[in-house]
Amino acid sequence: MRIGLYIFAALTLAAIVGAFANTINPNNYLLEVRGIHFDFPVAVWIVLPMLLLLVFTVMHMLFYGLKNYLKLKKWQRDAAALDDAFYWSLINEPKDQKYVLDEIKNSAMLLSKAAIDMKEGVEGLNPRLTKIINLVQKIKNGEYVDLKEHKIAKLFSENNPLLIQNRLNRLKFDKEFVEEVMKAPSLFSKAVQNKALEIFASHETFYKARKYAKVFDVKNFKTMLKRVESTEDMGLNIDILDEFIGGLKLECSDFVYVASITKKQFTPDQNLMLFKKYQQDNPKAQNAYLYLLFEYELLEEVGKYLEEQNENEFIKFRALYELKQEHKKYKLDDLIEIDTICNEA
Repeated sequence: MRIGLYIFAALTLAAIVGAFANTINPNNYLLEVRGIHFDFPVAVWIVLPMLLLLVFTVMHMLFYGLKNYLKLKKWQRDAAALDDAFYWSLINEPKDQKYVLDEIKNSAMLLSKAAIDMKEGVEGLNPRLTKIINLVQKIKNGEYVDLKEHKIAKLFSENNPLLIQNRLNRLKFDKEFVEEVMKAPSLFSKAVQNKALEIFASHETFYKARKYAKVFDVKNFKTMLKRVESTEDMGLNIDILDEFIGGLKLECSDFVYVASITKKQFTPDQNLMLFKKYQQDNPKAQNAYLYLLFEYELLEEVGKYLEEQNENEFIKFRALYELKQEHKKYKLDDLIEIDTICNEA
């Protein structure tokens, strides 16, 4: 019952009882307490305890009403904190929240260390949670979400998996963003850098890739070389090749692969000049240089080169050289697979 209605009903009842008592006994009743005389009608003496009870009852109701009101406010504050905790956990950015009530705090504090992975949408949530769940689901489904447009870009840390996935989604559809990552790779996660480089290497020419030579790794450099092999006009020339090889840590097999491509792109003199320089700078290019000498049938040069090396090195090439001395019809590919040239066994 509302307190105002209760007071009105109690006063009405007191008035009725007082009026009824006064009709029965309209006389006064005198009460003396320590020399003090209280002389009131009998009806007043009957109604007075009712009024005192009303006063104490109202005080009781006000006290517990205020107590319940304060507790309700605590629940409302904790509900708001819990709502925030769900929000941050949904975007993989869990944060500590302050809870007042132990009934909520003892369980809800888990959300400060957990990320929520939604399997499907939930009906009946408040608009704020519904919106963020829909955006997260779009990102997970491979769509790109403009976080700035939704004013949530600043909520994500650089290592947030949702931010990384959203950027990976964008790379699939936005060529300008691919080059943006290539220009400033340090601003993006390793996964985004690798994906952007993979897409760039699969579509762009050496002309355009030249300015990003320092960003390339061996895998994607070879991806571009493979496209050269498929007769695409990639713009590969000696200067560009030098820039790439100078910035990469190539292994023996990598140099051999490069040689297998350049032998179709450059003249024998250009190739031999290049790989003679490479093998002088890096021993891992020696097999590639020998590979080219055999390809161009320069057996005299092969013999001189092998004489300068230790006898236990380049066993395969030595064996082939001996065979070629006797049967010149043998070719390198007849006896050695290009992929195994660097394997001494």
